[in-house]
Amino acid sequence: MHANDGFRELDRSECLRLLAQAPVGRVVYTRQALPAVLLVNFALDGGAVVVRTSAASEFVRAVDGAVVSFEADEVDAVARSGWSVIVTGRAALVTEQSVHAHLLRSGPRPWVSWPTDVFIRIEPELVTGRELAGGVTVQALGLSP
Repeated sequence: MHANDGFRELDRSECLRLLAQAPVGRVVYTRQALPAVLLVNFALDGGAVVVRTSAASEFVRAVDGAVVSFEADEVDAVARSGWSVIVTGRAALVTEQSVHAHLLRSGPRPWVSWPTDVFIRIEPELVTGRELAGGVTVQALGLSP
């Protein structure tokens, strides 16, 4: 990325601050040897991304122990501004009872009531992000429209 391309790289602390404000994100994982993306609500817990879902979901079986990516963003199409943050790391089913109890109190609220809720925790090994500050045009970038 060039310094004048209209994007600004975000450091880890900026990325986590923005993630904390986002209402939803997307988990990118592998399902039956193909890429899959799932829209989820989430919470941050000690810098890790936490997702709440049904214990019976195919998603849990697909991601437990796997390396996944998590992406959240905010875009203002009118102002031509926004940001995107990607967290990559190993996902794991939360099995420790004290951590599960903590997440029941402070973790993401479920969109749908499940008979048995579980939490998937994505430990951030790589955190990257970038921001577009409004009004950058393709002409300003030296590109053809």
